[in-house]
Amino acid sequence: MVNQSAIPHINQTAVDICPVTPGSDQSGLVKVKILLRFIFLFVWRKGRVSRRGICLVGLCESGKTLIFSQLIYKKAVESFTSMKENVGVLDIANKGALKLIDIPGHERVRQRFFDSYKNTARGIVFVLDSFSLNKDIRDVAEYLYTILSDPVVSSNRPQVLILCNKQDHPIAKGPQVIQSVLEKEMNVLRNTQTNQLEAVAEGGNRKSFYLGQEGKNFEFADIRSLRVEFAASSAETEDLENLKKWLQSVA
Repeated sequence: MVNQSAIPHINQTAVDICPVTPGSDQSGLVKVKILLRFIFLFVWRKGRVSRRGICLVGLCESGKTLIFSQLIYKKAVESFTSMKENVGVLDIANKGALKLIDIPGHERVRQRFFDSYKNTARGIVFVLDSFSLNKDIRDVAEYLYTILSDPVVSSNRPQVLILCNKQDHPIAKGPQVIQSVLEKEMNVLRNTQTNQLEAVAEGGNRKSFYLGQEGKNFEFADIRSLRVEFAASSAETEDLENLKKWLQSVA
């Protein structure tokens, strides 16, 4: 069943292409409106079906490629910092296939590869290292901010999972702590970027996408165009159950 609330509203002026005149057939106009709505719904649903990609993104050494190999090949494959993507097909029971794309984490190439696949993304999995987050927090927040504020991502509304990997380390932070730390860092980052944009915008008018709710500190729950969830994993110990459940719900 289609979620009616998720279907964009049809501009009424685009529907009323046959103005009613005295004595005209009212039923004809109704049929035109129904037909146009059916066509719109068909195109909208076709677009949703065609987006079957799942993008694995994150910094280098976060564990993306190990997760990719565990899901696609059912085993660990020796990995190294790559300058190109890995692509595989993941069959989801009773849901069909998803195209899994492991986006390189190197800052020189990651945006280019993400731009190549973001239009077909049904879901985005942002993988982070729960053990080294304190050291990498700034880089993690900046990369995540870039993805969540991307105009294509905001428009297509893929599901987003922030996967807190390497939970097998004794002092690794849990998802709730990581969410809190990330929200604080992204709040600082958002204020900095907003001030910079206002300084260069003509007349001080902000023209870019604002992430979250204005007038309050940043929270993931306030990103109205996206649903962002957190989950724990450990690719080293093959503990990817939370990720697999999420993939099943997204497919």
